[in-house]
Amino acid sequence: MGGYVLAIDQGTTSTRAIVFDGNMKVAGVGQKEFTQHYPKPGWVEHDPEEIWASVLFTVGKAIAAAGITAKDIAALGITNQRETVVVWDRETGKPIHNAIVWQDRRTASYCDKLKRQDLEKLFTRRTGLLLDPYFSGTKLSWMLANVKGARARAAKGELCFGTIDTFLIWRLTGGKSFVTDATNASRTLMYNIASNEWDEDLLDILRVPAAMLPEVKDCAADFGVTDASLFGAAIPILGVAGDQQAATIGQACFERGMMKSTYGTGCFALLNTGTDIVRSKNRLLTTIAYRLDGETTYALEGSIFIAGAAVQWLRDGLKVIKSAADSGALAEKADPLQEVYLVPAFTGLGAPHWDPDARGAIFGLTRNTGPEEIVRAALEAVCYQSRDLLDAMHKDWRNGNGKETVLRVDGGMVASDWTMQRLADLLDAPVDRPTILETTALGAAWLAGSRAGVWPDREGFAKAWARNRRFEPAMDEKTRSGKLKGWKDAVRRTLSAG
Repeated sequence: MGGYVLAIDQGTTSTRAIVFDGNMKVAGVGQKEFTQHYPKPGWVEHDPEEIWASVLFTVGKAIAAAGITAKDIAALGITNQRETVVVWDRETGKPIHNAIVWQDRRTASYCDKLKRQDLEKLFTRRTGLLLDPYFSGTKLSWMLANVKGARARAAKGELCFGTIDTFLIWRLTGGKSFVTDATNASRTLMYNIASNEWDEDLLDILRVPAAMLPEVKDCAADFGVTDASLFGAAIPILGVAGDQQAATIGQACFERGMMKSTYGTGCFALLNTGTDIVRSKNRLLTTIAYRLDGETTYALEGSIFIAGAAVQWLRDGLKVIKSAADSGALAEKADPLQEVYLVPAFTGLGAPHWDPDARGAIFGLTRNTGPEEIVRAALEAVCYQSRDLLDAMHKDWRNGNGKETVLRVDGGMVASDWTMQRLADLLDAPVDRPTILETTALGAAWLAGSRAGVWPDREGFAKAWARNRRFEPAMDEKTRSGKLKGWKDAVRRTLSAG
């Protein structure tokens, strides 16, 4: 057996499988997109069977691309789209309904009802989360209420609930393992992040039977062994983490005060607060960053709904660019005397505003405004929103200090040097881009590989992290302050209550 480690990265629009070699380098990749279902406005679903098929396909492809067999793989790690809900029959393994995706907003009125009952403070204190349709608990409650006979069957222990990781582990082990990890559990609205257990009071409020919930393990643990018939040999499943936490691990953000931000469709920033549970006063989320060897490390998290999606809008909606790669070069040509602001509230605003009714707007247009200024405004919007998150985190965390923060970045947008330089300028903080951009899959692989003893421990992995480039702030304070003031005014005028 070599030092090969397999990572399954089950995302929102595609599934990827990556084989890493003993030097933690990519040896083989498989990827497959799957169908997005929109049964009603604001509803988003996935077919769990299609997701399962995509996992089998991509794993086979990655192993073949690496030129190895399953017998050469020491361990398997799984990372997944968080908050997406699957419920299946305990005997047959068949889902009772499509998976309800994290983006789904069908439970907005139910969340509002719970808020009117003055329950948000209780949920936030126990789980670190807000009452928002984003999280799993209200989605599960909806499924139990709307699928015929589901609640009665769940009470009898006939049904299993899981986030995507749990469903995949169940399938991979032939139904022998019904487990999740602490990071995925912490995103369900049902898990007490202080006591590290399912919270009976919250389960009662949501009317969820405890019998349908999986066992919660550390992120690096024995999650079971894959059925040998699937890939040609049994592979131990030794690491699991939700995608944003896996990226935090993949960026080796193991020390208090370290911060990572992933720039994909949306943007998710996590600040490691160590063993301290920091209660946000600025509407950030308190979450579990990871749990290793029984010790829980916490984080503050900020969620931006629109990051790379704004660039997709420029390309597909406005058609002012032909490809996302064109955006940086076009932004660089923009007139520096024009201050144009795009507030990309296409689906509302996330942290720290949490305004689902806000809608996108552009401010500062003149007769001279052209595609260059609008593209620059879209890229800068990501940077401004990141600054909002950083400011909120530093207000919440007593040891936080903007001058000390170095942001480690990953995701598709970080390939743009222009955007990363502007990010450093507006944050007034260094931005580090790693050599390996597959940080989410790498984090899951490290959890499994270190547990198997074929990859370095935490300290060794942190030393192995390599920087591709550091972007240092180069904008003068007067310019930065003026731009930030204009952004705050634009957001104020965009908020639904403004």
